[in-house]
Amino acid sequence: MGYCTLCMWAAARYASQSKDCPERVADLPPVSILKPLKGTDPEMYESFRSHCLQDYAGYEILLGISDAKDPAVELVEELKREFPHCAIKLVRCEKNLGVNGKVSSLAQLVKAAKYDMLLVNDSDIRVTPDYLRTVITELQAAGTGLVTCLYRGVPANTIASRLESLGISTDFAPGVLAAMQIEGGLHFGLGSTLAFRRRELDAIGGFEAIMDYLADDYELGKRIAEQGLSVLLSRSIVQTFLPAYGFSGFFSHQLRWARTIRASRPGGYAGLLLTYTLPWSILCLVLARGARWAWALFIAAALLRMTMALVSGIFVLRDREVVRSLWLLPIRDLLAPLVWLGGMFGRKIVWRGQKFELENGKLKRTG
Repeated sequence: MGYCTLCMWAAARYASQSKDCPERVADLPPVSILKPLKGTDPEMYESFRSHCLQDYAGYEILLGISDAKDPAVELVEELKREFPHCAIKLVRCEKNLGVNGKVSSLAQLVKAAKYDMLLVNDSDIRVTPDYLRTVITELQAAGTGLVTCLYRGVPANTIASRLESLGISTDFAPGVLAAMQIEGGLHFGLGSTLAFRRRELDAIGGFEAIMDYLADDYELGKRIAEQGLSVLLSRSIVQTFLPAYGFSGFFSHQLRWARTIRASRPGGYAGLLLTYTLPWSILCLVLARGARWAWALFIAAALLRMTMALVSGIFVLRDREVVRSLWLLPIRDLLAPLVWLGGMFGRKIVWRGQKFELENGKLKRTG
């Protein structure tokens, strides 16, 4: 219950600060947007299109592929035909520079980039027309080394996909905001957006320094923060479109996510066990054999958990789906400890159809 209260306080602070627009900078620098691709994602073309509709004077979009037969190539060619005035370039990233194929592509995309201002985001990210202007304006603040964004999930029409979306809005985002308050600022990045300068990337050894890490976004933000620069959480919220997961795909993705967090932040991962409000309150009720005080505690805990979910989902992420999916919250919360246990005691993950093991946060190919 204390954690729920902390999350609501952190959400209120973020929402309040997000209302204060940064001072508009008249002359913003040109930007290279780097997007490594592998296969296709839901609503991928519309997500690409959103990057071509930016209210921004000068930018290029570099899309990297490691396989000439990748189905994403056709979408990129269509994008170039629809937006001939945009600087869109398909870059062949065929060198295998490390175990993390995404970072291998990024290292090759950087060499093809024309500009010193760089922005990386995932292929399934959709943005608003003011996204680039907002993020790059925020990056101009004194002492800022990286800007990253929260995101909301747009589910497909399956229960498992809705559970994933609900988790993003009511577990992941509040966890990020709580960590920012507990640690006195943000010290990591999120793959939804990583905006930084080339000199900051060079100072940490380039993408080559994080080539074998699973949580490359986390490592990039962490290493830039270690240079004495701030990592800023943008006021811009982006969207990610989720697959039509079955429960098998849902659990596989949740386990990869859990093991990624454990590898990056082992102490924080252990502490997650104390954040499961509904499971602990139910256990308390059972062990107290239905005592009145236990029922009162259970009702209070359930109301606080639902309020925290709504505050995070509606007031922070502006996620309308949270209200429609709120009935799934008890199911989501009861599954969370099982996922936590799987993340705590396993090392295997499946990522983009490939099998790996985690060793000290690094990927080791197994098949």
